[in-house]
Amino acid sequence: MNTLVVDLGDRSYPIKIGRRLFANHSLLTEHVLGRQVMVVSNTTVAPLYLDAVTGMLTGLNVKSVILPDGEEFKTLDTLNTIFTALLENRFNRGCTLVALGGGVVGDITGFAAASYQRGVAFVQFPTTLLAQVDSSVGGKTGVNHPLGKNMIGAFHQPNCVLIDTDTLDTLDDRQLATGLAEVIKYGLIKDSAFFAWLEQNMAALKQRDKQALAYAIERSCTLKAEIVAADERESGQRALLNLGHTFGHAIETGTGYGIWLHGEAVAAGMLMAADLSARHGWLSTDAVHRTRALLHKAGLPTSPPAEMDSDTFMDLMAVDKKVVDGGLRLVLLKEIGYAVVTGDFRQDLLAATLSGAA
Repeated sequence: MNTLVVDLGDRSYPIKIGRRLFANHSLLTEHVLGRQVMVVSNTTVAPLYLDAVTGMLTGLNVKSVILPDGEEFKTLDTLNTIFTALLENRFNRGCTLVALGGGVVGDITGFAAASYQRGVAFVQFPTTLLAQVDSSVGGKTGVNHPLGKNMIGAFHQPNCVLIDTDTLDTLDDRQLATGLAEVIKYGLIKDSAFFAWLEQNMAALKQRDKQALAYAIERSCTLKAEIVAADERESGQRALLNLGHTFGHAIETGTGYGIWLHGEAVAAGMLMAADLSARHGWLSTDAVHRTRALLHKAGLPTSPPAEMDSDTFMDLMAVDKKVVDGGLRLVLLKEIGYAVVTGDFRQDLLAATLSGAA
């Protein structure tokens, strides 16, 4: 097992990465506050791992709430299901929530923990690659609104992130690919050597090579932990983690939550960001080709849905957390491994990217 630390002073917490973590009970109990524990999972993950996690909590007052599975259920109504379970079981502010599942479970459980009695402890136990390398780390929590993704939420850091890489054995190929999109993102924004490693090792990752996956997860978490420690609340460089997300969130909202998986939408969005960067002369044609080729190797989309035109994109992108004083800001690329957050882009070139103009 390897341990990384998200350095936030007295709110620092570990990310523990390894195999067979379910067998080590102290890994979870040492990060549980109080005796009341609510494990939040979904209908897909609970049959696989809920018993193992509750088995790690022997001697505590453990309850569980099982949510429906899917991005379309990342709503205030589903959030209220968690609050109802906490209140019915008379959980106090000394309780701990455990998020057992993918990004939706982690985000909604974290938001419940941030809100219940004005804030209680929680632990992330991510079971998908996307959650392991991205959403479980950094304290962003929230739910979607029909008009915009992740527009309702809070920053609330977990006590610990436990990543058991064996859970990837039960992940389907599409879910694996959606996680690889976020892995690729780290190479694009901050680590060109990691991007080159991914080019050489994508086949091994797709074949679920244990060593390759462990390295990709650890490197991704290391990069995210560094960024979060430097900019917890996204006032500066943390916004770089949103490469492709403004375009991607528009795709998810425009097509209906759950139709495109998050990583699929981000993949198309990253290539749109690369295309826009190249139109400005900031990114080489070769870098765009390399990005497209790597996304293709990962089994990810490299173009947005045909039914979304530029007007639809612009309407949806206007409802985005990165809009400042009415001005849209995007994460764009200067080269592989070097990204910037900027509002200094040409509207005509953005329109060309959105329309897919040659």
